[in-house]
Amino acid sequence: MERPLRRHRHRVLLAAAAGSLALAGAALFVPGPAQAATTLGAAAAQSGRYFGTAIAASRLNDSTYSTIAAREFNMITAENEMKPDATEPNQNQFNFSAGDQIYNWATQRGLKVRGHTLAWHAQQPGWMQNMGGSTLRNAMINHINGVMAHYKGKLAAWDVVNEAFNEDGSRRNSNLQGTGNDWIEVAFRTARAADPSVKLCYNDYNIENWSYGKTQGVYRMIQDFKSRGVPIDCVGLQTHFTGGSSLPSNFQTTLSSFAALGVDVALTEVDVTNSSTSQYQGLTQACLNVPRCIGITVWGVRDSDSWRSNESPLLFDGGGNKKAAYTSVLNALNAAGPAPTGTPTASPTATPTSGPTTPPPSGGASRIVGSQSGRCVDVPNSSQTNGTRVQLYDCHGQTNQQWTYTSSKQLTVYGGARCLDAAGSGNGAAVQIYSCNGQSNQQWNVNSNGTVTGVQSGRCLDVWGTGNGQQIQLYDCNGQANQQFRLVAN
Repeated sequence: MERPLRRHRHRVLLAAAAGSLALAGAALFVPGPAQAATTLGAAAAQSGRYFGTAIAASRLNDSTYSTIAAREFNMITAENEMKPDATEPNQNQFNFSAGDQIYNWATQRGLKVRGHTLAWHAQQPGWMQNMGGSTLRNAMINHINGVMAHYKGKLAAWDVVNEAFNEDGSRRNSNLQGTGNDWIEVAFRTARAADPSVKLCYNDYNIENWSYGKTQGVYRMIQDFKSRGVPIDCVGLQTHFTGGSSLPSNFQTTLSSFAALGVDVALTEVDVTNSSTSQYQGLTQACLNVPRCIGITVWGVRDSDSWRSNESPLLFDGGGNKKAAYTSVLNALNAAGPAPTGTPTASPTATPTSGPTTPPPSGGASRIVGSQSGRCVDVPNSSQTNGTRVQLYDCHGQTNQQWTYTSSKQLTVYGGARCLDAAGSGNGAAVQIYSCNGQSNQQWNVNSNGTVTGVQSGRCLDVWGTGNGQQIQLYDCNGQANQQFRLVAN
């Protein structure tokens, strides 16, 4: 039987900042704005964000439910299927069938997935509930390693720890807290070692009001972690707004204050009593106003699917019809306009000092120059064979280094005979040339922050070295110099 949902869950991936289309010394041509998007996910993607929902595997056979979910959202979180009681029902016996059902459903439709959750005082399997001390600590570590190994390289983010604070900002008196005050740090360090590529998040409810004790307690923990190098990439604010807990006037301050510590922020489990149009519009706008707010997830598809179904808190009614709040959110997302999809960092990479200062003309051939290496994106041996991986190489101006950025967001080479193509959408996916086919894995956003991101994947062009022959790949955007490229007119 499906458990009633509580206040918990999240996710990653893709922050954005509005800005000009040309940085000084790094001029980039970007096509003009497209028409307003007609779905939440597409509208959010225009500013480099996501708009997601929580999915229950048991409802995927409901055609209305699954049709709305696939059409409207571009990030998926499992409601219960990746929690400890579901993934390790018996000690050292892992079961990923339900989690994989959601993961496969999402990825087959080109949607990304957030993992929720690894360490939590609730929904622990029975064998774990009565444990304590070093036995529980080791069981937690083993659980994190086992689950993350299964999903390594596949997810946008993990809610590593969920709901570990009391309302006054002190630590919750859970069995996990009883293993020692460092349990959260251990969980994050274990998670980073298990999967170096996925974003690691702390997730909680009632941390939306900046002046609230719980918010300050979580803030102090993140501040401490960042100062000591504990690996943490994001904070998930669940954003459950009820009659007694509505959108605070300082919500944007909360988001920007967490972001200033050098982490992304995301609204991870949004629902609002009676789907207040003004509150939905306000929370969306607050996220859009903070460059490191990377996305919004609503906790369910239709009101009838919600753990708070009697409060009608979601964007679709029980019949699957769009509500007024849906329109307010969609309009806010569309009004944000395009922005870079790379995740900004607390200390932005310095602006390159070489290259043109005016955008190359539309349709003109350009070199793609790595800012870290000074070398060009190159097709080895001037090959035109489909599947040839591109690399860094000394710039020489030959046709195998001449790229044209088209109005349909393709990067073509050899006069349009081949397109820059992503062989997959995950971290480490090869970037290659292939016959142009108009698919989204051959479309690229050339961003004002110096990154080039795949439309399909949202990930950045990335290279792990600076020498000749270093191959280009996709990787989660991190703001580092190895992901900075500029188009330089020939």
